[in-house]
Amino acid sequence: MRLFELTAADRDVRFSPFVWRSRMALAHKGFSPECVGTQFVDKSAFAPSGSNTVPVLEDNGLWVSESWDIACYLEDTYSDRPSLFGGTIGRGQARFIDNWANRVMLTALFPMLANDILTSLGRDDHTYFKNKWEPKLGISLKELASDREEKRTAFQTALSPLRATLESQPFLGGDSATYADYSVFGGLMWARCCSSFELLEQGDLIADWRERMLDLFDGLGRNAKRVA
Repeated sequence: MRLFELTAADRDVRFSPFVWRSRMALAHKGFSPECVGTQFVDKSAFAPSGSNTVPVLEDNGLWVSESWDIACYLEDTYSDRPSLFGGTIGRGQARFIDNWANRVMLTALFPMLANDILTSLGRDDHTYFKNKWEPKLGISLKELASDREEKRTAFQTALSPLRATLESQPFLGGDSATYADYSVFGGLMWARCCSSFELLEQGDLIADWRERMLDLFDGLGRNAKRVA
C-alpha cells in the first residue's frame, strides 16, 4: 500500500486533515502504508488515480481517492479486520459526522490556519496557495487571521455537540474510536501540524479527547512532525 500525502516545505510535515483521516483509518485496520509526500503544484506521483487532491491510496495497483471513499474501501475490502464503522447504521452516522466536520469544523478552522499554512509551504506551493485564496477571499491571508482570537471563541462554541457527546463517553464511537472520531480528529491534526495557535483550552473535554486520540496506534498523531 501507498498513501499519497500533502507536505509542507519540510517534507516530513504532513498536515492535510483529509490525509489524517485516512492515516488513522489505515492504522485502525492494522496497515502501515508507505507514505509518499506530494505538493500542491506537483500531482504527478498519483496521476494514475485521476484525482487532483490527496489523500490517494494505492493498494496493489488499485487507486482510491477521497478520504471517505478510502474508508469505505478499507471497510469493504478488509472486513476481517477491525471495523471502522461498526455496521451499516454506524456507517450512516459516520457519514453525517464526516459532513459536519467538512462543512462546520474545517470551514471554521481555515481562516485561523490559512496564514500559518502559507508560511509553512515551500516557494512554489506558497505562490500557488497565496494566488488561489487571496483573490477569492478579497483579503490577504495574514489579514484573515488578524482576529483569530475572536474566531477561536466562535469555533469553540460550534464544537458544543462534540463536547456534549464526550460528557458521557470517551470517544464519538463510544468506548473506542471509530471513523467518526477520525473525521473530527483530522481537523485538529491539521492545526497541530501546521500552526502553534492553540484552539482548545486546558480542561476542555475536547482537549482531553484529543489527547486520547493522539495516543492511539502507538502515538501516531502525537509523534507526527510539526512545523517548527
